[in-house]
Amino acid sequence: MAQHYILFYDTEDDYITRRAPIREEHLRLAQQHADAGSLVMAGALADPPDGAVLIFQGDGPEVAEAFAHNDPYVKNGLIRQWRVRKWTVVVGG
Repeated sequence: MAQHYILFYDTEDDYITRRAPIREEHLRLAQQHADAGSLVMAGALADPPDGAVLIFQGDGPEVAEAFAHNDPYVKNGLIRQWRVRKWTVVVGG
């Protein structure tokens, strides 16, 4: 049975302005994971725009960790810190 894992991103203060040149590449990577069934949902936090949350499913945290390691936002320094936590779903999903 697949487990859920949340990838938390803490973004740099200026990430909104800096993301424009690489946003399509980031979204393409996210869509690839969604199409493969490993990325359940993802989105940026707002008010303030200081992070993002991506929910993955799989046999272990490696799928979320691999995404972070390959994400152009991480590679280009837009993410100050990231972490993966196992999420125990009790309703839904």
